[in-house]
Amino acid sequence: MSEILINGAKKLFGEIDIQGAKNSVLPVLAATILCPGECVVHNCPHLSDVETSLKILTQLGLRCERQDNTVTVNGVHISGYKIPENLMREMRSSVVFLGAIIGRTGKAVISSPGGCELGPRPIDLHLSSLRRMGVTISEEHGFLYCEAPEGLKGAEIHLSFPSVGATENIILAAATAKGLTVIHNAAKEPEISDLADFLNSAGARIYGCGSDTVYIHGAERLSGTEHTIIPDRIVAATYMACAAVTGGKIKINSVMPSHMVSVLSVFRESGCSIEISGKSLIITAPKRLQRVPTVRSMVHPGFPTDAGPLIIAMLCVADGTSVFVENIFENRFRYADELIRLGAKIKTEGKIAVIEGVSSLSGAGCKATDLRGGAALVCAGLAAGGTTTIGEIHHIERGYDDIVGTLKKLGADIEYTNT
Repeated sequence: MSEILINGAKKLFGEIDIQGAKNSVLPVLAATILCPGECVVHNCPHLSDVETSLKILTQLGLRCERQDNTVTVNGVHISGYKIPENLMREMRSSVVFLGAIIGRTGKAVISSPGGCELGPRPIDLHLSSLRRMGVTISEEHGFLYCEAPEGLKGAEIHLSFPSVGATENIILAAATAKGLTVIHNAAKEPEISDLADFLNSAGARIYGCGSDTVYIHGAERLSGTEHTIIPDRIVAATYMACAAVTGGKIKINSVMPSHMVSVLSVFRESGCSIEISGKSLIITAPKRLQRVPTVRSMVHPGFPTDAGPLIIAMLCVADGTSVFVENIFENRFRYADELIRLGAKIKTEGKIAVIEGVSSLSGAGCKATDLRGGAALVCAGLAAGGTTTIGEIHHIERGYDDIVGTLKKLGADIEYTNT
């Protein structure tokens, strides 16, 4: 088993580029199923979740090739409609393949998806929406059997919660459905707009992404296309937090600051200086980070839940007491106990975490509990004096393309070790 070993308390300096967005590339890869041609996807990061997606596509009969950060998917032929249980369990977002598979083959078989254990994340919204579009769904022995006997049909869908996954699944199913589909209370994340841009370049007709209401006029047929994935705003926030906790100064290239407004606001409130120039930013940490009285995770354009663990890690060494309110997931604070191993003072109750800043953290052994919680441990380990070891790093590898190598470029004393 691999671990990450950090000798901390070293300021970060330097310049890095940000990888393509995990939460964008996964639905885009699912969308290639709808394109009976060759799709070329650039800025595709090397992540375990991406590799799982490529295995799913291959299992369905599509041909996939990777060269550096470019993935080519040939979807001329598709021979399957079932995602194996082992692949579903590897990745929670594998459920996004459902709408695309039904859209291409008229049926699909999946099991319950896996991924990070962040509390209940039911796929009821996905299923109820697909039913409105003409899909019959039955469950037997943990598998969902889905079929559209008369083809997918456009529908007017009101989401009770602006779910990112449900919005994406509806868009994928509706892209080649008959007629018009309207999504009310749609999620507005930039990754959804990126999915729509990919599909529109392939011949889809999707309008309104980034707003509450999305319109999809079903296209008779899509074609192959070429697309570049947007930068990962959560990864950018991660390296910003790493610079902040170490008192460093770094330049981050290949970012879209307009996607990070709520995050940048919190960094500035903590005392960090941020200079923006086009698709680059420079973050300079203060001598001592300041408390942020209250941060609340919200749906976009509010503060993203995925950035919460990074901000909490940063506030562990801030001057004063901060409060984080988690409004998206019920079980997001599992990593807090691991931060406490490093000397953090955090109290959690329900959806609230109270962080009392300490003057310093100390290295210790800890384990990643989930993707962003694992990144938070890396962040805290960089600030801590002494040596920190982080186990269960397969969680981190789901969303970060060589986090160790990137931090080394910035001067961190960090490496992979085998136990």
